[in-house]
Amino acid sequence: QVQLVESGGGLVQAGDSLRLSCLASGRTFKDVTMAWFRQAPGKERAFVAFSGRGGGRTYYADSVKGRFTISRDDAKNTVYLQMASLKPDDTAVYYCAAGWTTTTRRNEYVYWGQGTQVTVSS
Repeated sequence: QVQLVESGGGLVQAGDSLRLSCLASGRTFKDVTMAWFRQAPGKERAFVAFSGRGGGRTYYADSVKGRFTISRDDAKNTVYLQMASLKPDDTAVYYCAAGWTTTTRRNEYVYWGQGTQVTVSS
């Protein structure tokens, strides 16, 4: 079992930076792929980034590539999403997810956090 708790969301202005954190419980953190997804109002939950087991591989959605950075600290059971040059289109609820498969597919992730709201004003 893995339980996930996100933090770090908030209201920022366009161009600002923000860092999200996701603290995981459970002993298997280092063995799972960690990912971030986001869901904007009226839209489906969409992939943002993943960090493979041990942080060996990262991958980003085209919409955030070059602006967002995912990282993980296995000693702290925490995954981060550093977001820079934020745009109003980045406004969404951001979810942390964990799974046994390194993938962008939402349905492959088994464990989910409750989400944290990020709002970017223009």
